[in-house]
Amino acid sequence: GISGEFGTVAGVPGMVQLIVFRALQGIGGGALFTTAFAIIADLYPPRERGKFAGIFGSVFGLASVLGPIIGGYFTDHGTIQLGTHTIAGWRWVFYVNLPLSLLSLFMVIVKMPPLEHRQAGRIDFLGAALLICAFVPLLLALSLGGHSFAWDDPRTLGLFALSAVALVGFVVAETKVANPILPMRLFQNRVFTTANLAGFLISMAFMGVVMFLPLFLQLGRGVPATISGMTMLPLMAGLIVGSAVAGQLVTKTGKYKPLMVAGAALLLVSVFLLHDLSKIQGLALLCGLLAFVGLGLGPGQSLFNIATQNAVDPRDIGVATSANQFFRQIGSTVGAALAGALLTARLANLPGGGLDLGALEGMAVKAAAQGQAAHADPVLQRALVDAVSGVMVAAVAVIVLALVTILFIPALPLRSRQPVGEAPVLDKAEPTN
Repeated sequence: GISGEFGTVAGVPGMVQLIVFRALQGIGGGALFTTAFAIIADLYPPRERGKFAGIFGSVFGLASVLGPIIGGYFTDHGTIQLGTHTIAGWRWVFYVNLPLSLLSLFMVIVKMPPLEHRQAGRIDFLGAALLICAFVPLLLALSLGGHSFAWDDPRTLGLFALSAVALVGFVVAETKVANPILPMRLFQNRVFTTANLAGFLISMAFMGVVMFLPLFLQLGRGVPATISGMTMLPLMAGLIVGSAVAGQLVTKTGKYKPLMVAGAALLLVSVFLLHDLSKIQGLALLCGLLAFVGLGLGPGQSLFNIATQNAVDPRDIGVATSANQFFRQIGSTVGAALAGALLTARLANLPGGGLDLGALEGMAVKAAAQGQAAHADPVLQRALVDAVSGVMVAAVAVIVLALVTILFIPALPLRSRQPVGEAPVLDKAEPTN
């Protein structure tokens, strides 16, 4: 929040400060997200985890709805004047998290039971560094390729090469260190491999579906920016319901694979119906289809993780949980990068092309600021509809691959009790609720 507030500090500009602090925020957020699922695994046997993981997914979906709304309000109306100093409204997007973080910290300290595994190990710094070197250049290449640089530009090819070399180095290093962050032996477990691959593909397709819908509505349909953002609410509502219901059903039936298949099939049908945006004229139809997209996504919020935790040795639950979250986050990031590259490529190849994503976003911002109809140019409207529809078609193909992968996930019975001798040491004097 204070990035750039006091200008350049120690030669570091405000934007660089923001990037560095956001990276630190991401490290903390990633640790919390993974730890939450690991704690559920420590406290409850696999069959009982479904309902709690489903609730977690529902809360995440609700927060995903409320967060942008609150952030947008503060950004638009939060600018205040303190004497001669102006505090920009966007800074409150970060400041508003401070009391929430303090409340969370209080609940962890007061209500969280101490869980002790008594397992020592060294942090795999080499593996972490190689993993970063593998994926950061890959994401840069996917984001810049075909836009800032040509795909055959030496800089783009160099980024891909660096990513490939680092990935090979990571695999080799993980077979040598005593405490790898991602043990290669886990990939011999079919559930671990197929569930993570399916989660990666579903997350990639999800970003392809939702990333450019607000832009399409503003420039392709002339919908105001605020309303275009609110069209994501039905999707999140469906995700909340789908996640909660799937969790409850898993706990009652002890079976996860039928719900995975049903969720992916519903997602496939819903996105297929969305793929030709020229035929979707009304917001009501679009919101209805997005609600079904959310219902299809809901089971995946928890079931891939539950299946993985149930299949691995109890001592590997922590690393299996973090790997599941890692592959899903990487899937989302890669999906966003590929969707942007595909959109830019389709716009460039259309008659009268030359537009890129940055130009389109600039048009949307300008139209919103001036209260104009963003889709006044029919040529632009047709071009955008065609380009975004192409991204949807690609998402359909990815979901097909995800559904096929899910069919190969072994349907192991969920254990109804924790393995004897492997449960964490829980201080009985501490409450668990």
